[in-house]
Amino acid sequence: MPLFRQLWLAIILITLVSFVGSFAVSILSTRSHLEQRLQRKNADTANVLARSISQLSKDPVTIGAQIGAFFESGQFEGITITAPDGKLIAERTSEQAKTTVPKWFVDFFPIKVEAGQAQISDNRMHFGVIKIVSRDRLAEQALWDEAEALIIWYLIAGMISGLIGMLIMNRVRQPLATMKDQAEAIIERHFLTITEPRIPELRSIARATNDMVRRLHNRAIEETLHLEVLDKRMNYDPLTALPNRGHFMDRLRTALDGDEHLDGPEPAGGKLAKTGLLLLLRVENLEEINRKLGRRATNAMLHEIAAITEAVCINNPERVIGRLGGADFALVLPDVTDASDLLNGLSTQLTALLCQTNGETGGSWHIGAVQYKRGDKPGDVLTGADTALASAQGKGINTWHIAEMRPASTPVPTSGISDWRQIFISAITENRFKLTFFPVVDAAGAQLHEEGVANMQALQNGGWLDAADFLPVAARLGLTGYLDIAAVRYALEYLRSSSGELAINLAGETISDWDFRNQIVELLRQQPEPYRCRLWVEVPEYGAFRKLDAFRDFCKMLREIGCRVGLEDFGRHAAELQKLADLGVDYVKIDPSFVHGINHNKENQKLLKTLRSLARTLGILVIALGVETEAERKTLLKLGVDGMTESYTR
Repeated sequence: MPLFRQLWLAIILITLVSFVGSFAVSILSTRSHLEQRLQRKNADTANVLARSISQLSKDPVTIGAQIGAFFESGQFEGITITAPDGKLIAERTSEQAKTTVPKWFVDFFPIKVEAGQAQISDNRMHFGVIKIVSRDRLAEQALWDEAEALIIWYLIAGMISGLIGMLIMNRVRQPLATMKDQAEAIIERHFLTITEPRIPELRSIARATNDMVRRLHNRAIEETLHLEVLDKRMNYDPLTALPNRGHFMDRLRTALDGDEHLDGPEPAGGKLAKTGLLLLLRVENLEEINRKLGRRATNAMLHEIAAITEAVCINNPERVIGRLGGADFALVLPDVTDASDLLNGLSTQLTALLCQTNGETGGSWHIGAVQYKRGDKPGDVLTGADTALASAQGKGINTWHIAEMRPASTPVPTSGISDWRQIFISAITENRFKLTFFPVVDAAGAQLHEEGVANMQALQNGGWLDAADFLPVAARLGLTGYLDIAAVRYALEYLRSSSGELAINLAGETISDWDFRNQIVELLRQQPEPYRCRLWVEVPEYGAFRKLDAFRDFCKMLREIGCRVGLEDFGRHAAELQKLADLGVDYVKIDPSFVHGINHNKENQKLLKTLRSLARTLGILVIALGVETEAERKTLLKLGVDGMTESYTR
C-alpha cells in the first residue's frame, strides 16, 4: 500500500477512534448526570409533598389538591399514595411526552431512574407512602440534543483535521515528488539538483542525494575534460594544433561524401559545395633546416606555416586544414575553381617566411593542387594531388601546379554489372539480401549478442557482395533507406526463430530521412515486445554526428519501443560521450583502428581506459571491434571493456 494511503488511513482511524471514544464518554457522562438529577428531584419532591400532606387533614379532597398542585407543573409522569396495607389512596398519572429521540438511541442509552418515596404521617401515626416518578422522556430528549451537538462538532473537527492532514500531506508530497523526479533524472543520466525541503528528515535525504549528483557531475566533467585532452592528442598535431592525418582524412571523406562536417558551423544556405580544390604543401629539406636552425626555430617556422595556411580563405567555413606529416600540410577549399590568385598570394607569404627564417639553409616549398567534385574517392583525390605535387617539384623550387582530376571509373565488384541503380532496384524487388552473423561476446566469453551484416546478390545466381562493396555506392545513389528496411525485416525474421539478441547497422543517411525512419519505427512497433526488445540498432559515428538532431529523435523513438541504440566505429568523438549519454545511447563499439595493437599503444590504452570509466558512470556499454590477437584481448579485458568481436581463433 502506498505511503500516503497508509497515512490517510492512519488519520481516519485516529479520528474515528477519537470520535467514538469521546462521544461514548460524553454521552455516558451526561446520562449519568441526568439520572442523578432526576433521582434527587424525585426524592426531594416526594419528601416535600409528604411533609405538606402530613400537616393537613387527610380527606381525599385535600390530598388531591396537594397532588394536583405538583402534577400540573408537567414534570412528573405519576404520583401515587398507598396505605400501609397496600390500598391505593390517591393516584395521578399522565401520558408519555412526545419527543424526537430515535428508538435505537433509547435502546443504546436508556435512562433508568428510581421513583422518589416518602412516608406520610397522621398525628404520629403512619398514614401511607407517597411515590413520585419524573418524566424520563425529557431527559432522553436532553441526552439526544447533547448527542446531536457532539456529532455536529466532531464532523466539523473531522473536516478541519482532514484539511490540516491534506496540507501536511501536500507539504510532504511535494519534496517527495521532487526527489522522485531527481531519481528518475539520475536513471536517465541527467545531473539534477533539488532545493532542500524544510522537513528535517527529508532535508537530510535531499542533501545526501544532491551531494551524490554533484560528485557524479564533477566526475563526468573531469572524465569529459580528460577525453577532450586525449581527443586533441589523438586527432590534432601537438605543434600546430591542426588536425593530424587520420582526422584530416575523416573530414576529407566527409567533404567528398556530400554531407556536413563532423564539427564546425553549417555552411550558408544549408548546402555543401559540389566542387573544390585540394592543396598539398610540402616544405623541402626539413631535416637540413632542423639541423642548421635547431629544433626550437624549426618548430616556430612550422607554426608560422600553419598560421599562413589557416589564413587561406578564412571566410570559407567549409575549409579543412591538416598536417599530414612532418613537412606536409593539406588544405581542402570547397567552392574554389580558379586558385591562381590564391596560390600566388600563398606563394609570396611562404617564400618570404622561408627566406626570413632560413637564410642560406636551402629551405624551399612546393604545392600540388587538384580539382575534385563531390562523390570522388579520397584516395583518388589524394593521388591526383600527389601527382600535381610531383609536377611542381619538377618545375623547380618554390613552385605550384594544378592538375585536372581524372574521372574515376565506377567500381564493379562483379563482372557484367554496369548500372548500379538498376542493380539495387532489381535486388530490392527480388529480395536478394541476407544477413551474415558474427558473435559479440562479453568479458567472460559468453555471447552478448550477434551482429548482422548485410550481403547482397548483385546478379541472380551470382556471388554475394559484402556490405563494404555496395553500401558506399548505395549512399551515393540515396538508396540506403531501402537496404536498411530490408535489413530490419531480415533481423525480425531471425529474432522470431531464435532466442538470442541481434544488432544491425543503419546508415546515417537513413536516420536523417523522415520517410525511411518512420517506416522503420512503424515496422518495429508492429512487432511483439519480446522481439523488438532483443534488437540492438547502431549507427556509424560519423553519420550520427553529421545528423545529430535526426539521431536524437531516432534514439528517442527507438527507446520508447524498447530497442537498444548504439554507435559503431566510435572513437573520433570520444570527448563528446557526455552528449551521447543525454541522447540515450546504450552502447558504443570502438573503431578497430583504436583496438589494433592496443597492447603496445599507450595512448590508445589511456583513451579506452578513460572512455570506459566515463561510460560506466553514464551506464553505457563499451564494445571493442576487430580484436585480432590474444594479447589485444587480454589488454582490453584489463581496460574493462564490456564486450568485443574476435577475428581470430583461440
